[in-house]
Amino acid sequence: MGREESGSWVTIGTFARLCRLSAKALRRYDELGLLPPALVDPVNGYRYYAEEQVETARLVAWLRRIGMPLNRIKEVVALGDPGAAAASIRDYWAQVEAETAARRDLAAFLADHLSAREAVGTLGPVGTLGIRYAARSVRGAVRERNQDAAYAGARLLAVADGFGAGGAGASAAAIDALKPVALGAAGAAGLLNVLEDAAERAVRAVRDAVAGSGADGEPEGSGTTLTAMVWNGAQLGLVHIGDSRAHLLRDGGLFRITHDHSAVQSMIDDGSLTEAEASSHPQRALLLRALVGGDDGGSAVPTPDERLQAPDERLQAPDARLRTPDVRLQEVRPGDRYLLCSDGLSAVVGGAETARVLAGADGPGTAVRELIALAVAAGGPDDVSCVVADVVSL
Repeated sequence: MGREESGSWVTIGTFARLCRLSAKALRRYDELGLLPPALVDPVNGYRYYAEEQVETARLVAWLRRIGMPLNRIKEVVALGDPGAAAASIRDYWAQVEAETAARRDLAAFLADHLSAREAVGTLGPVGTLGIRYAARSVRGAVRERNQDAAYAGARLLAVADGFGAGGAGASAAAIDALKPVALGAAGAAGLLNVLEDAAERAVRAVRDAVAGSGADGEPEGSGTTLTAMVWNGAQLGLVHIGDSRAHLLRDGGLFRITHDHSAVQSMIDDGSLTEAEASSHPQRALLLRALVGGDDGGSAVPTPDERLQAPDERLQAPDARLRTPDVRLQEVRPGDRYLLCSDGLSAVVGGAETARVLAGADGPGTAVRELIALAVAAGGPDDVSCVVADVVSL
């Protein structure tokens, strides 16, 4: 082509200056199909952009500055309509605020605790709030036995999804290990320590359960996810590892408050995979973190969730390390409704249907029954477990 600029086309360098993006970023966005150049010289490979693309490129730059993942930016840009794009940005930011609220509260708690001041952000004296709850677990349509475990009590809400030959014992052991710890939870100042103790006990319990399971097959490759909440009368503490999930229904909006420890979630996070693509990805069941059995109590392979895979389709990476669960505090308000579920629900029932049921059910028991009925009606190949709890004023 032999020219720097022609008509309404500009070189990548000029375009980068116009839209305040680096040439490196523009090449990356081209590779992802987010912002392809108007023309690529077939001889020398130079990229040329149309001046009309500047506005779109500047939007991309601003969205990156607020931390929006590339896959989400691609969706916003593809909308075309400014009103729809604005609504999508608002939805994204509401999700960001919901997901960061728990970290904000934990930071405030830790700062005040270390300064020997009373923790802020709690909802009055212990005993002014209570929870009402229900739990249920059913065997999946293609399962010989239910490897899930679900529990709801005055101090503990928990869902665990076992896998491998010793999966049923692993899921039960993880929850059983939390029960005595949860009974000792009292006051906001001690809850974080209770959660750490609970996480350590769950790790040891699963290791011991798998080692002593005597299960046929390969029990050392067995394990479980765990998503649990400990109630101390004023706050909920979260213990989480794997791809079971916790959701919060508040003021009519449904928010996921856990982050999947899975291969596809890591690809979604880095922008290389969309949520829609993740649902059919061949590694959608691969867990990067889980409670797993192992003789040394510390090392194990990242465990493929065998719930939707045959044993001979197991995916492994032998250099991975077993990791303990995430723990954090969760701010609560009267009227909050929490859902804990295994992926037997989330994989087949969409977010909109889940929100509709949670918002319309007259109590936790009704919500649990209706959600499981939806999963069963959708084919329910995997075991399905749900716990629903309401925060109420006493």
